[in-house]
Amino acid sequence: MSFINYSSREIILKIVYYGPGLCGKTTNVKFIYAGTNPDARGKLISLETKQERTLFFDFLPLSLPKIRGFKTRLHLYTVPGQLFYSASRKLIMKGADGVIFVADSQRERAEANIISMEDLKENLEAYDMSVDSIPFVIQYNKRDLPNVLPVEELREALNPGRKYPDFEAIAADRNGPGVFDTLKSVVKMILLELKKGG
Repeated sequence: MSFINYSSREIILKIVYYGPGLCGKTTNVKFIYAGTNPDARGKLISLETKQERTLFFDFLPLSLPKIRGFKTRLHLYTVPGQLFYSASRKLIMKGADGVIFVADSQRERAEANIISMEDLKENLEAYDMSVDSIPFVIQYNKRDLPNVLPVEELREALNPGRKYPDFEAIAADRNGPGVFDTLKSVVKMILLELKKGG
């Protein structure tokens, strides 16, 4: 699904952060934006209506190797998490090269995680894709809070058998443990797919 811009010699990869409302998708993207070289990134754009917010920015990770002479540019998107924005989420998923599912580790958010995961699967199906056919990584965010579920329980609900790479994270921490690890994992998976394809 990656887009190739021949004039700038760039391969553009679209990565979507998906998950329930207030799980930390925006916090992840803002942390990555703040930690990216200002010369290699675009503006952080927030598309807001009265009820929903989608965040977007693009950047050129200078550390990634060229693919067939092309630089790799990443476009990062967040989807609105609230359940009634399903149409917006579905639209944002179009053309995604990889998905990061951000789960809220808090015990009281367990059901919201499961509902959001099912919603993701439905939206991918609309484009003849699935979590098995697209680079897919899970992040268990908010690990610093006192009321979190053990990772084993989160895995049992969202990643049985550890089928997909998963990471613990604290996106709101000033060091953002797990944030860049999650992103690097999905990027690596996408690049492997690209190399297989050509």
